[in-house]
Amino acid sequence: MDEEPVRIPITDVFDLHSVPPRDVQAILEEYLTEAHRLGFQVVRIIHGRGVGVQREMVRSILARTSFVLNFRDAPAEAGGWGATVVTFR
Repeated sequence: MDEEPVRIPITDVFDLHSVPPRDVQAILEEYLTEAHRLGFQVVRIIHGRGVGVQREMVRSILARTSFVLNFRDAPAEAGGWGATVVTFR
């Protein structure tokens, strides 16, 4: 039996802590596309600090996404290097 896709509300913050690592790429790509389509100019991706594996995965996806203008560490009060702020074109 096919499961219905899980619908999550699209806001300007996306926390990857609840996403299984094997699904991060597909889900993040879909989130970025939908957030851009909805007109967000800036979003924040929370990937956590850890050893940096997920941060690098997130940033490699952002680097190859055509409508991403730039990305950077979030300000300290918004997660610091445990989150990435993304600006869309």
